[in-house]
Amino acid sequence: MVDNIVLWDLPFRRQLLPFTYTRPVGEIRIGILTIAEKYTKYLGGKVSCLPADYLQGKYPVQIEAQNILINANILPDEGFISAIKTLKEGEYLVEGRKFLGGNLSRHDVEKIVNGDSLNPGLATQYHSPVELNHIWGIFSLNEFELIRDFELITKGRKSQPIHPSNYVKNPEKIFIEEGAIVENASLNASGGPIYIGRDAEVMEGATIRGPFSLGEHSTVKLGAKIYGGTSIGPYCKIGGEVSNSVFFGYSNKGHDGFVGNAVIGEWCNMGADSNNSNLKNNYEEVKVWDYAKNGFTKTGLQFCGLFMGDHSKCGINTMFNTGTVVGVSANIFGGGFPRNFIPSFSWGGASGFTTYSMEKALDTAKRVMERRDISLTEKDIEIFKHIFEESKQYRNF
Repeated sequence: MVDNIVLWDLPFRRQLLPFTYTRPVGEIRIGILTIAEKYTKYLGGKVSCLPADYLQGKYPVQIEAQNILINANILPDEGFISAIKTLKEGEYLVEGRKFLGGNLSRHDVEKIVNGDSLNPGLATQYHSPVELNHIWGIFSLNEFELIRDFELITKGRKSQPIHPSNYVKNPEKIFIEEGAIVENASLNASGGPIYIGRDAEVMEGATIRGPFSLGEHSTVKLGAKIYGGTSIGPYCKIGGEVSNSVFFGYSNKGHDGFVGNAVIGEWCNMGADSNNSNLKNNYEEVKVWDYAKNGFTKTGLQFCGLFMGDHSKCGINTMFNTGTVVGVSANIFGGGFPRNFIPSFSWGGASGFTTYSMEKALDTAKRVMERRDISLTEKDIEIFKHIFEESKQYRNF
């Protein structure tokens, strides 16, 4: 089989903003793994992403003479992977007229990316597996994906021993990687598996209900309360109460406060006692800002919390209303509820916003990343500059 896999995300980028401002669709974490990591586990070979042009400096695409091209918002399962593996050169899968994936030459990849048609005689109709079409799908599909990823990662492997000081239910569904420390905690996997990554730590008094995953080098702090359907990426610090939420990585919610039905990007920080609402007082369906529609749209959900793009921060005691969308590199503080769409590079809160200057935003990002021994590169700076210009239309302060 062709071993060069390309995840194409341009058709879906705007639907998944603000998270795709700073990454390809394939780098979104849902479950334990990112979408690209899922395809690597299933297919092996080389997986790269075909994102917007301004992201290709940081995320270079690799297109070869023959490629497996897949729509990046498709969350793979065994059936879809089997169908992809059986494709001969030039053949591809569609659902109706929508391209799903194909075994394509460099020329055919260029054709479809440019909006041209492929040979219809080589198309096979296929009912698409689960797709990630909206930002709220990241948390609403997370439990399903977490359970599937757990089986994918742990199959045929043996967990590190569970320390006897822990309170444990359903230990066969708990997997602890090498170097992780989990002592004097409550681990209840009766509702779904619990995965603890390499060199992670669950501090004493923490209460965790599965399905749950904790990424490598991340920490669940003293007395934290974590409900099912929650995924914490690598290098995070998590405290307080968290329910059905996804933290991509390198982000901190280290103190008390509630985050629920939420998605938090990378390099975010939530001040002590910050909270988000995830249910309207009148129990109505939640609407959120939709970049693709350039307006608010119905989610079909009664429970929907906070979406925070990379490098955004909020001060202590910040309150977020139901269905709030925060862009990239926003800095939010002060009393009261801020607006429920906060554009990228916003500075302020309920009393009003101004533009967060590029120079100050970059200085903050540089300091934050250096604390984790990671440098803010020229490629990162170019991405910041592009987002600043692209998001300017929303900063009508």
